[in-house]
Amino acid sequence: MQFWHKETHRYHAEAKDFKKLTAEIVAGLRTEHSELFKDMEGAAVRADRVEREMDYIGIQTSPRACVNKADKVVEQGVWGLEESRGEMEGENDWEEIRSQVSDCTQIISGIRSVKILKRVGGPQGMWTRDPRSSRVYVFNGTSGDVIHQFDSVQDFSHSAGLTGSRQIRLPFVWSGPGCAVHNGYLYCIKHESGADVQVVKYDIVSGTVTDSSMFPVDSPAHVYSLNPEVVADLAADDEGLWLLYAPSDSEPNINLAKMDPAMLDIEEIWDTGCPRENAEAAFVVCGTLYVVYNTRLASRSRIQCVFDVNDVVVSEEAPLLYFPRRYGAHVSLKYNPEEKQLYGWDDGYQIIYRLTMKRKLLV
Repeated sequence: MQFWHKETHRYHAEAKDFKKLTAEIVAGLRTEHSELFKDMEGAAVRADRVEREMDYIGIQTSPRACVNKADKVVEQGVWGLEESRGEMEGENDWEEIRSQVSDCTQIISGIRSVKILKRVGGPQGMWTRDPRSSRVYVFNGTSGDVIHQFDSVQDFSHSAGLTGSRQIRLPFVWSGPGCAVHNGYLYCIKHESGADVQVVKYDIVSGTVTDSSMFPVDSPAHVYSLNPEVVADLAADDEGLWLLYAPSDSEPNINLAKMDPAMLDIEEIWDTGCPRENAEAAFVVCGTLYVVYNTRLASRSRIQCVFDVNDVVVSEEAPLLYFPRRYGAHVSLKYNPEEKQLYGWDDGYQIIYRLTMKRKLLV
């Protein structure tokens, strides 16, 4: 019994010493973890500052940047067809010119430069430029029956807010920043409470609705999880008109439909395999869909999923492209095939991204 008590006392003393040693080690680890966390926070702040400074320096000094020469190239007509061509004689002339400048064997290789044009309107909206003319169209908010038309990017840049624009009042309410301007026509999503979703075609010149079509599904879900205002997104490129949508809430991927811009018929539908989760916007270039992703707490937007309807470009082989970090997340991105540029709306800022292209590797 005496030996047992002696051994018990020894084990108890060793356990106390081990507990004390363990507590000291845990306290040291907590201190080191706290210091490491502070160092990581400091490094993140410094990296963010360096990234912003690099973006700023690149914008100010890059010989290819469009910050200082944006107005000049607009005046010269380099970004698109000259304004004098806006008064073409008939649709055939336009189609002939379009066929001369169209080159649908291209894929995006990088973001060449960025121009922050101005800040106007609310945090959500859309703006785009008609490839057929120099006119700019601004959609402020997530729904409404009024759009603002400017004669050029230069006029919009020099305007005080939306004053000086020609206000076009539509005979319907557009829903979400998912409209598109293509060949002088405005294509929008019409989605009123309790009503079916429609695609509406509006003639900007005559001011009349020329056609409309029912949506290919009864109850579409939001196409981008980070942009719940977009029930569907219309996109225009060299090959025509496209519709991006999600058939239902249970559908994890974005669907892409090719539309006939004249009759609004659905010609073909693809399951792109690009997830809706964490998607904020998308656009189409030469029949290739580019989906832009972000995080719930807005970070740096990136093109992370690519789908080519012709199966030439594979998403795994496409480069992971990051947008220069700006203010929040993109509410809309609209591609102009004549200029090879994106028109973005980011937290009320109107931004132009100039793209670099390369030819697709045909097989």
